[in-house]
Amino acid sequence: MGDIWSLESKFQTFLEVELAVLKVQCEMGLVPAEAYDEVKARARFDVKRIDEIEEKVKHDVIAFLTNVNENVGEWSRYIHMGLTSSDVIDTALALQLRKASKILQDDLARLTAAVEKQCIKHKQTIMIGRSHGIHGEPITFGFKLAVWLEELRRHKIRLEQAIEMISVGQMSGPVGTFSNIDPEVEERACAFLELEAAKASTQIIQRDRHAQFVLTLALIAASLEKFSVEIRHLQRTDVLEAEEPFTAGQKGSSAMPHKRNPVATENITGLARVIRGNAVAALENVALWHERDISHSSVERIILPDTTILLDYMLNRFCTVMEGLVVYPENMLANMDVFGGVIFSQSVMLKLIDKGLLREDAYKIVQDNAMAAWNTRDGDFRANLLADKRVRDHLSESEVVSCFDPSAYLKNIDHVFKRVGV
Repeated sequence: MGDIWSLESKFQTFLEVELAVLKVQCEMGLVPAEAYDEVKARARFDVKRIDEIEEKVKHDVIAFLTNVNENVGEWSRYIHMGLTSSDVIDTALALQLRKASKILQDDLARLTAAVEKQCIKHKQTIMIGRSHGIHGEPITFGFKLAVWLEELRRHKIRLEQAIEMISVGQMSGPVGTFSNIDPEVEERACAFLELEAAKASTQIIQRDRHAQFVLTLALIAASLEKFSVEIRHLQRTDVLEAEEPFTAGQKGSSAMPHKRNPVATENITGLARVIRGNAVAALENVALWHERDISHSSVERIILPDTTILLDYMLNRFCTVMEGLVVYPENMLANMDVFGGVIFSQSVMLKLIDKGLLREDAYKIVQDNAMAAWNTRDGDFRANLLADKRVRDHLSESEVVSCFDPSAYLKNIDHVFKRVGV
């Protein structure tokens, strides 16, 4: 990914754009037919030499062209004909972003496959579902991952849309009016580069396109943070239902040898903040003066390489987490039974309502017993219910015990998995 954003790659992409335009101009008879072959055979550049020239001219495209022209000689008169700098910069940027996006698509596909594999593996791995961080009702770990899987599939669609949005080039000259270049040159050169020609572009490609792209990457990063925060919670010592892999020889603390810290998911959580910040900067780039200024340029030289490189790193690191994820089904079951199974309170309440109690009365009876268990270190909700005359007047022991069956809560898990297609 880093190579895509190197100076060597940047100027090579500039050259690809210039050659594409020249090729079309030759085909259209606008310049001598042999110009393309002559220029292509001689066109070279040297990053160090470009830097030397730029130090004097203070313009990277002019420095690039000057260096290329030094090598091409008299045929250089046909390079950059009718173009302005942004025609080259923005069209080349589209090509770089598309290359970067292909890597991100591959990363996303790998992560989606890893999540799907764990989702299927743990379809029936029962655990507690939490709301507000507090025990709610039973779910399965596979169900949790099915939600993630669908989210990743949405990101696939978003990324495809974002790639389409930035796969646009222009060769329309100063302020975008085609004053010294035929619009057909733009259409044919963009087609050669496998880009869409911008229908109206002023002197630059409009930055709402790039903002959408960065916002899409920020959304993917936000999901990675969401998944990472969940794993961090599940890895807490007092929970320990799942944890990221801890490799041979790895150490968690310089002072405490027992530590196994969720460093990978913490790292991903932090980097998501950086990408969100870059998304704000991309939005700020949309509003420019009139037909063009370059306030966006300095920003993009940072945020576009950094965001694509960061997301590539984050996706790969989280892939490693998911592929090596350690799951503790026994701990999941044990955690569900704290306070004697208070999580089955709704089942008991509904059973009492079925026996003829008003909902408010049933709720109070069940809540009384649940709170009595909750407020005692070794509280036992099940035992409290069996000892409560208000309950036993309506429910037998077997009826009370039947309310504590987690499978009753999971009867529609297959339906969800069928919807998700796993």
